[in-house]
Amino acid sequence: MNILLVYPMYPDTFWSFKHALKFVSKKASFPPLGLLTVAAMLPKGWNKKLIDMNADQLSVNDILWADYVFISAMSIQSESANHVIERCKKLNTKIVAGGPLFTSSSEYYDKVDHLVLNEAEITLPHFLSDLSEGTPKHIYTSEEWADITTTPLPLWELVSMNNYTSMNLQYSRGCPFDCDFCDITVLYGRSPRTKTTDQVIAELDAIYFAGWRGPVFFVDDNFIGNKAKLKREILPAIVEWMKKRKNPFYLNTEASINLADDESLMLLMAWAGFEAVFIGIESPNELSLIECNKNQNRNRDLISSVKKIQQFGLEVQGGFIVGFDNDPPAIFDELTDFIQESGIVTAMVGLLNAPKGTKLHKRLLNEGRMLNDFTGNNTDFSINFVPQMNPEVLAEGYKKILSTIYSPKYYYERVMRFMKDFEPKKKKVFHLNPNYILALFRSIFKLGVMGEERIYYWKLFFWSLFRKPQLFSLAILFTIYGFHFRKISNGLG
Repeated sequence: MNILLVYPMYPDTFWSFKHALKFVSKKASFPPLGLLTVAAMLPKGWNKKLIDMNADQLSVNDILWADYVFISAMSIQSESANHVIERCKKLNTKIVAGGPLFTSSSEYYDKVDHLVLNEAEITLPHFLSDLSEGTPKHIYTSEEWADITTTPLPLWELVSMNNYTSMNLQYSRGCPFDCDFCDITVLYGRSPRTKTTDQVIAELDAIYFAGWRGPVFFVDDNFIGNKAKLKREILPAIVEWMKKRKNPFYLNTEASINLADDESLMLLMAWAGFEAVFIGIESPNELSLIECNKNQNRNRDLISSVKKIQQFGLEVQGGFIVGFDNDPPAIFDELTDFIQESGIVTAMVGLLNAPKGTKLHKRLLNEGRMLNDFTGNNTDFSINFVPQMNPEVLAEGYKKILSTIYSPKYYYERVMRFMKDFEPKKKKVFHLNPNYILALFRSIFKLGVMGEERIYYWKLFFWSLFRKPQLFSLAILFTIYGFHFRKISNGLG
């Protein structure tokens, strides 16, 4: 069998980091971890080739070479995925599709030969068994949750690591919380399922021995879903591994705000090499948090929680949402002020949307307010339901937030606010990387000489160089991020 694994293209959004990638001569942020893991589940004797369309072109010859094209995608990649399906159909190459996009919207994909949905650990073996018997079915689904202690190591040899800014691995699936707008619990359940310590260490070893040095992202939707196991087993093992390997990686992940309540956990994460955590903060408005069942964020001083996590050497990156029924007219100014005061440099603000299967989607259906399916892109002014607020007021307010927080004045002020108080717990090991040196010179020219932010750029440049030299590389990274966010914000305008 010749198997071509295809990862469709991401559109240009905050998350694509497209404009930042050019500074470091990289093609994409992360490799397609799901497809690399699926590849490892296929028979060893099969020939496998992977095309990540965010890093490489998909050619006619690639499709013609394949007996089957395996596609995995998230909702935001639907347009590219549809285009790939059309190309395969024209060339009469059979398609096997799975992943979040196809699992949540399988009814739209009758043209796909075989839909292997839900978690591949459960459904893929059934498909492979039927295929070997010559009786493969159109659709494979399961309501069971996979035992991820059986998940194999990803086949890293299928990608060129040089194309990416970061590697990635998964430790857990599922989240103990049940926010109304989030489809993570729909896809992966509320009881966090975790890999073993040996698996995590083996995955770190695999990335290390493949030659990677630099950032590694734990893709868990809530890394701290099982805090006891993390503190007892996983983090101590990572601390030891990092020490033994002389700190080759710097780690980041996603977590919930209750991380701020556990000092020993924050300390362990910092010592294990974690430098940043993405946290869904959503809204400074308590009524909106009640509305969306974001209970972990309620009845707390959110800014104090953010500051506390940052005091433990973990940069907080934040997700925010506008468009809740309970958002007051003042929400746009309130959210802008919150972001500035918190010092959250990387603030991802999106419009509320209702993914299929979520509690929000069901409620809005009952209320007759649903308009269409969620595209996965919450930064393009599309909202897939009828909001309580006037849609034009909502769009204008959203636009105002983005144009303000990513304007050079506000953005660089936030960077300075964060960096003045930020003290990493662990000394960063410097890995000489020609791309990062090139990025420094590109930033000097593009931002310090040609950019509208040049006054702010040089102020931050010299302040960090002389006052906090250990954070100088982070300061330059922030200037590049700011350029990307501003490009996206301006494009949305």
